[in-house]
Amino acid sequence: MTNDTANSASTPDAQAASVGANLDTSLIRLSGEVDMAWTADVRRAILDAVASAEKIEAIGVELSQVSYIDSSGIAALVEGLQGAREKERRFVLIAVSGAVRAVLELARLDRVFTLIDGCDGLTIIAERSLSAPA
Repeated sequence: MTNDTANSASTPDAQAASVGANLDTSLIRLSGEVDMAWTADVRRAILDAVASAEKIEAIGVELSQVSYIDSSGIAALVEGLQGAREKERRFVLIAVSGAVRAVLELARLDRVFTLIDGCDGLTIIAERSLSAPA
């Protein structure tokens, strides 16, 4: 598993009109299969981002490279959403893969989460990437 933390002021190309311009965001990029085997790491990364929310306006989880997500992964996302709401911060799912979108739609969570196509309009002030173990 790769855990990289970097600060970045760049904003990748995409469309995020529903979020608003210049939203200071802590971004977590996930890839691989988000299952019980490493959901604890995913949960920790999300909750760490929520805990530092005093410095940011939003927590974003980028899911374009996630090929599978189980209920434990969905639970980590829901916990992050709840924590962000408690701190009055935005929690957005970015570039959601087809596999993840199907699970969200099945559980009707696509109506609960804010889903955006990309990072345009977000000012990424902290970024962390997590990859599932091979």
